[in-house]
Amino acid sequence: MKPSLFLLLALAPLLSADTLAERLDARSAEAAENVPAAVRSEFAKGIEAVAESGIVARAKQVGDKAPDFTLRNASGEAVTLSKLLEEGPVVLSWYRGGWCPYCNIALAALQEQLPAIRDAGASLVALTPELPDKSLDTKQKNELGFEVLSDLNHQVAKDYGIVFKLTPKVAELYKGFFDLTDYNGKEAGDDSLPLAATYIIGTDGTIQWAFLDADYRKRAEPAEIVAFLKKD
Repeated sequence: MKPSLFLLLALAPLLSADTLAERLDARSAEAAENVPAAVRSEFAKGIEAVAESGIVARAKQVGDKAPDFTLRNASGEAVTLSKLLEEGPVVLSWYRGGWCPYCNIALAALQEQLPAIRDAGASLVALTPELPDKSLDTKQKNELGFEVLSDLNHQVAKDYGIVFKLTPKVAELYKGFFDLTDYNGKEAGDDSLPLAATYIIGTDGTIQWAFLDADYRKRAEPAEIVAFLKKD
């Protein structure tokens, strides 16, 4: 698959499907038709390696205290988790980067549910290893109305235990599409990414709900987030 096609697919949220899972499945089916089998095989091996690493079990879980943090948003303003929690629960959702088609689809789905999340008294925050200029591009491209914070060098993601190493082959394949350090900076390197994790943090700073999966093609369903927030 040529880089131009990769970027084109990254900018094509499949909004005709009803649920996020259906949109992501449609994207996977599209990739199966456009990505060479050998490349798909290496990506599958990469997912398996993440699963076998045990990172999902080691990551912060429901009942754990959520590490506090202060990060910059796409406009350079400081945002602190504990300050947000003074106003209500916080939904934290990591995305890998604007280069990732699955991330763009997931961000669009979260944007659709933003009014419902706010109606439930919560705020929504996306975290990404992207440099501020890149995160601003992602925010503007997807017309996001929620905070997008740059987690430089995976600082916060490491505290939550969700950073993993790409397999050498997957890292090599990515380099054929783009330079990961252009997005995340040299300090973050070109072989590490966060899981596409989502947490709901209660006002007491405790993790109340968590979505953790080794497969980057799977994401927290926004409707399930809203249902949890409204269950009380």
